[in-house]
Amino acid sequence: MADKPVRADKASAVAEFTDQFRASAATVLTEYRGLTVKELTELRRSLGSEAKYVVAKNTLAKRAATDAGIEGLDALFTGPTALAFVKGDVVEAAKGLRAFAKAHPVLIIKGGVFEGKALSADEVNKLADLESREVLLAKLAGAMKAGLSNAAATFQAPLSQLVRTVDALRADREKDGSAEA
Repeated sequence: MADKPVRADKASAVAEFTDQFRASAATVLTEYRGLTVKELTELRRSLGSEAKYVVAKNTLAKRAATDAGIEGLDALFTGPTALAFVKGDVVEAAKGLRAFAKAHPVLIIKGGVFEGKALSADEVNKLADLESREVLLAKLAGAMKAGLSNAAATFQAPLSQLVRTVDALRADREKDGSAEA
């Protein structure tokens, strides 16, 4: 009889992890062996409110990933595993994890999943090399503004050239008219 509540707990944990996998923009798998409780708390705080860092049992997390339709992570579920479920800016979360791993070398980024595709540890680090969403949007806005300014200048140039030509012709006629008198 003691097994039934445990199974119910495991089923609810799998369901919760499955929901987290489905609701997250990305999930990063890490090995946290050697981190203290204080360091884990610091890591959770550094990821901010848009990411949730959870220690998981490999069998339950593996089952949840399968239930969520995610493939290619099975080999990563070895050793002590923690999952960073990212709901916000994936690049910022990857940067935060990489920075924390540099400061605390015992944290190992194993890999992850982004837009349903399994990622290696190197690919997670490449995500961290990208610029944040805000920076990319600002660059796009700047490029669009520059493009519009160039278009406006292009459309304005023939008009101003026409005005200068007409003004030069008028000046020539005035000059010719005063020479005849």
